[in-house]
Amino acid sequence: MAKSIDSKLHIVMFPWLAFGHIIPFLNLSNSLAKKGHKITFLLPKNTQIQLQNLNQYPNLINFHKLTIPHVHGLPYGAETTADVPTSLESLLAIAMDELYDEIKCFLENLRPHFVFFDFAYWITDIALEIGGIKTLCYKVVCPATTAISLIRSPDKSTFMQSTAAEKVKPPPGYPSTTVVLHEHEAKLLSFLFQEYGKGVTIYERLKKGMAMCDAMVMKTCREIEGTFGDYIATQFKKPVLYTGPVLPEPEKESLEEHELSHWLEKFEPGSVVFCAFGSQLILEKKQFQELVLGLELATLPFLLAVKPPEGTNSVEEALPEGFKERVQEKGLILDRWVPQLKILSHKSVGCFVSHCGYGSMWESLALCDCQLVLLPSTNEQTLNARLMEQELNVGVEVEKDENGWFSKENLCKAVKCVMDKDSQIGCFVKENRRKWKEVLSSPGFMSNYIDNFIQNLHELLE
Repeated sequence: MAKSIDSKLHIVMFPWLAFGHIIPFLNLSNSLAKKGHKITFLLPKNTQIQLQNLNQYPNLINFHKLTIPHVHGLPYGAETTADVPTSLESLLAIAMDELYDEIKCFLENLRPHFVFFDFAYWITDIALEIGGIKTLCYKVVCPATTAISLIRSPDKSTFMQSTAAEKVKPPPGYPSTTVVLHEHEAKLLSFLFQEYGKGVTIYERLKKGMAMCDAMVMKTCREIEGTFGDYIATQFKKPVLYTGPVLPEPEKESLEEHELSHWLEKFEPGSVVFCAFGSQLILEKKQFQELVLGLELATLPFLLAVKPPEGTNSVEEALPEGFKERVQEKGLILDRWVPQLKILSHKSVGCFVSHCGYGSMWESLALCDCQLVLLPSTNEQTLNARLMEQELNVGVEVEKDENGWFSKENLCKAVKCVMDKDSQIGCFVKENRRKWKEVLSSPGFMSNYIDNFIQNLHELLE
């Protein structure tokens, strides 16, 4: 018999060592702890300190310290992808894999009901050897990315010899003709067969975890991505469970703390364009300049949060000649973290130019009223953008050339398309976004997903 829905579970969380994975795992931990369940969260020491304030239930969520082994070539003290360039992430994966024996011993003593993981595919071997522990592969990317990337031939040479059209062709039975990559975007899939750890590619790492786990867990809802989840369940022949979007609690920092409130208050309601690209993306200098010139060309006030471009020490030195003098107080560019959700909720902000990360996608759908301009760069972000523009009809993607570059003119065109009051497309996407926000913010929507998910976990223990 399954345990009663009222009985409490003990869950271990072991995300990949990247904040874009750790934080969604912690958001889910908070949602489960809110219902009284116990979480043991495996985290490197310094990362624990950084995330302590995001642990809303410290009496139920225990941060267990991991000491990341040193691997030759990895900077001393490196714990997450934030500490290393992309070229060294494979070494960090080797370091994580070297935790195998330590984590096996830990789980043998702890005996939790479940372990949630994503990149540590070998967790399934440990659980089978110990017995009595269920493993759940928690996907914090859109299901379309999983389907497009992982339901394909595992052979690297076959992939490398394929044409661009063959590389981006969706797998048989894939449930969409629009949430796809275009031919010139085939290079976005090349990461799949890069080594990520010792003798294992990203493709093998992710595919093995999904093939061997007891169930897959999707950070989404059926109403928006259920057809993709059903397709994955059919292909892998195992359950796909849904947590709902699991949105974070509102940020505690006020805009005044970031000296943004005074600047935003200068402008008319709904007139400011806010542009943000997440914590990882670093633009090439030429693209950065096209970005700021495109925002200038749109003639609306704008706030841009972006890292200094490649090969520069600051945003300031990368600005086009005469840009500051022309824009003056109408544009504010920051190269530091800003409270994105607070900004999106400000009455002066009317448009969000987004990189289409999965977290930003859900925030823009469920928590804000801004018009959406979509400017993705990675495989996952591009599929998120196609979902939002082509299937949900809630935003407009910026056109790019065959090299994946966008122009200032095309960025300006997309912004004007959603912001001009007489634009039919602008009105169309605004109404669709309103409808989806109504669904996602309806009373009980998010909490019902968590309740059903907990019920699914109990059923797995039968």
